[in-house]
Amino acid sequence: MQSFDFKPSIRVVFGKGKIDLLGGLAKDLNGRFALLVSDPGVSGAADKAINSLKKAKLDVVVFDDVFPNPTDAHVQHGAAFARQYKDLNLIVGLGGGSALDCAKGINFLLTNGGVMQDYWGFGRASKLMLPSIGIPTTAGTGSEAQSYALIAQDGTHLKMACGDEKARFRTVILDSCLTETVPEKVGAAAGIDAISHAVESYVTTKRNYVSQMLAKQAWYLLSKNFEFSLHEDASTESRGEMLLGAHLAGMAIESSMLGAAHACANPLTSRYGVTHGVAVGLMLPHVIDFNRHVVGRLYHELLIASGSHVLKQEGAEEDLVKQIKKLRTAANLPGKLRDCQIDRQDLPQLAKEASSQWTGKFNPRPVSETELLKLYEQAY
Repeated sequence: MQSFDFKPSIRVVFGKGKIDLLGGLAKDLNGRFALLVSDPGVSGAADKAINSLKKAKLDVVVFDDVFPNPTDAHVQHGAAFARQYKDLNLIVGLGGGSALDCAKGINFLLTNGGVMQDYWGFGRASKLMLPSIGIPTTAGTGSEAQSYALIAQDGTHLKMACGDEKARFRTVILDSCLTETVPEKVGAAAGIDAISHAVESYVTTKRNYVSQMLAKQAWYLLSKNFEFSLHEDASTESRGEMLLGAHLAGMAIESSMLGAAHACANPLTSRYGVTHGVAVGLMLPHVIDFNRHVVGRLYHELLIASGSHVLKQEGAEEDLVKQIKKLRTAANLPGKLRDCQIDRQDLPQLAKEASSQWTGKFNPRPVSETELLKLYEQAY
């Protein structure tokens, strides 16, 4: 029996045009003055959010100085901005994972003080935090479903996972209309990231009945819709199922964590600036192959869930690898590290950095610097 402690606490509002309900949902949280944290690339969605908040008679200020892979310096800047407004009592995060993580980071500092490193780990916020609403505009990170903010250290760019149940968004809006203007390149990287979340969370050492239920449904929705969602004329239904799949995968992460593909991806992003989703997509097939002797039957279950009616368990991981590579190719994402201008002589240093990543500790097959180097070499 797999034990678990599942604490769902997020209201999820899903459907086309649901961002128009933001003002009323903010009122439900007793919102009077909202800080909207977004990035400049989602100005159209931000306008809709602002209009809805104002229609509900809320005051609103906007912090949109958000960068990809936000650092503690970015979060400090956002918190300093927010402190100018003494009556703020609600935070709205709108955008991709970076904006949502930054919103959570600002909430930590605004309510509990200190610096982000003080919250590295889980449950280190001693004071109440402001109620918050998360609105993703990409089907990717699933940050809106998690109590962690992933914030990089300024300078080293080492990822800090800063978590607390109080940091969770109280309400999440999943509106497929908000993903319609996402550039194909961004949607591709975000989508393959969400797919990796479903696959990795399904097999981690911390997996349980609830996380696997969420991950399997996420994998079904994501694998079914990914290619279609990249087209300009993608249906609302396809975009909506991608958004929901990414959210369910985020919920699975909350219960089961991730694995070696993410441990390998983070140094590629911090050292070379490789987009996170691209980096994970590069490493995932090799990690699946590495894990096959330990969790092959679980990969078989995922294949069945996606509609690949594989009768025999033997070789299931090979078929899953083929499916991941097919999706990656359809999205025009690179298949080798050398395609990303990675210097081969840096692989040992990348392996060393990857060995310190917290996600690798939950991989179903133990990984050390030695195994991680082999994974990088295979991906090169």
